[in-house]
Amino acid sequence: MFEGIYTPVITPHEADGSIDKTAFAELIESLIDAGVHGLVVAGSTGEYYAQTPQERIDLAACARQVIGTRVPLVVGTGATRTEESIEYAQAARTIGADAILVGSPPYALPLESENADHALAIDRAAGLPIMLYNYPGRMGVHMGRDYLSRVVSQSKNIKAIKESSGDINRIHLLAREFPQIEMSCGWDDQALEFFAWGAQSWVCAGSNFLAREHVALYQACALENDFDKGRKIMGAMMPFMNFLDAGKFVQSIKYGCELNGLAAGPARAPLQALDEADKARFKAIVAELKRTIAAITGA
Repeated sequence: MFEGIYTPVITPHEADGSIDKTAFAELIESLIDAGVHGLVVAGSTGEYYAQTPQERIDLAACARQVIGTRVPLVVGTGATRTEESIEYAQAARTIGADAILVGSPPYALPLESENADHALAIDRAAGLPIMLYNYPGRMGVHMGRDYLSRVVSQSKNIKAIKESSGDINRIHLLAREFPQIEMSCGWDDQALEFFAWGAQSWVCAGSNFLAREHVALYQACALENDFDKGRKIMGAMMPFMNFLDAGKFVQSIKYGCELNGLAAGPARAPLQALDEADKARFKAIVAELKRTIAAITGA
């Protein structure tokens, strides 16, 4: 069901921190024009944790209106309280989302059975296709073997999992033991490995402003099965990914959008802007990435 590059869309802000919906619509148009295959709203890259419930729902509705039926829309349901996640799932159904993103409740540290019941409750509320989101670094718990067995046995809506643990053994587990759940790369510097093990999608924040470069890797690996070309593209991406891993992830993605002439504005507190030295280094890394991938692909 999920194929290609799915962009977790940033939330552009005005200088005062309010949401800039005009810039949001322009960003969506730029992504569709660049060839991404789907959009995710209310992901961590979109700063959902810094938004009010109404802001999240309004932003998802705005995305649906702008997108129309051109590409699939996935709406995040992340929240600490199951009841709040259910509200986001119901709102996603009301606005006509194509799928929802379901993670683990942060800070709560549920047992696998409890975490599975959390996901199943959200599923019952929405009745939409689900992409699970395993991100133990943020949530504190894994969606382990028992969790996956439980949700798969009790729901036909569990279609995919965005795997963001960084543990290469998770790829092996998913590919060998849970082939009915589509793998989606959620750990950017392992994209090549995900595609080698059969993943057909990649949820990648960098595609907010490097969409064509991310699409190029997907096409080389998932469509053309040309892993020699894929390794070259991935090699060109590694300095960029290493910069993101070093910190200020969201701020860097937003600055990248501004390098493309797209209004992004500041991140909301507690995040703070890149300093000028980081901006200069990031700008140079991005420029080199674009040059190298253009030479590899002949674009």
